[in-house]
Amino acid sequence: MIDLTGKVAIVTGGSRGIGRAIVLRLAQQGADIAFMDRGSPEVAAQTRADVEALGRRAIFFAGDVTDPESCAAFVQTALDAYGKVDILVNNAGITRDNLVMRMGIDEWKSVLEVNLFGAFYCTKAVLRPMLRARAGRIINMSSVSGQAGQAGQANYSSSKAGLIGLTKAVAREVASRGITANAVAPGFIVTELTKDLPEELQEAIRKQTPLGHFGTVDDIANAVAFLASDEAGYITGQVLGVDGGLVMM
Repeated sequence: MIDLTGKVAIVTGGSRGIGRAIVLRLAQQGADIAFMDRGSPEVAAQTRADVEALGRRAIFFAGDVTDPESCAAFVQTALDAYGKVDILVNNAGITRDNLVMRMGIDEWKSVLEVNLFGAFYCTKAVLRPMLRARAGRIINMSSVSGQAGQAGQANYSSSKAGLIGLTKAVAREVASRGITANAVAPGFIVTELTKDLPEELQEAIRKQTPLGHFGTVDDIANAVAFLASDEAGYITGQVLGVDGGLVMM
């Protein structure tokens, strides 16, 4: 059993969906949690209460990953409360789908700023305390769209491909200090954002998935928990596909 007792994990976009599942799974395995979101305070309060019900400490930080100062303040809040940060999960992400010829500049920039720039800002903020501790786990939420591309998602695919490059670069820079950096690449996962997609589109994706069904948020949370654990200590710079075989590299 993965044991994260005594660890401190910070998660961006942690109030709902995949982020919430990650927060709860890390807490179930024993970690204290700080999570950041810019969404509904009521939703965040429920996630915090659910973590505390598991017997773990929880902090909610209302912030925006596109603001470097907000990311630095988030990390500092966790350090002030817990004294360290062992695990960073860069999960915050948005979509603004459109064909390239129709995509507005704001649609392009907003997705890159949240999905890629935000991960860079949080990683930069957490590296110094991890380097001092000579230990840490950085886990970036990429996507099969970043591996194979997706029509109508040039902005999203670019941001997720960028995360893979960021992951590998960071992994090389900090490996000598006992810090690992890995990415998780989900396939089609059932969430509030995907469950209302047209049935014909869902069926087409299902047929392309060798396992023949969609994943759940818990499938992703399980992968993150493993990469955050001591058992994954010799894994770095890797992209773990959790996609039912949709993209085989």
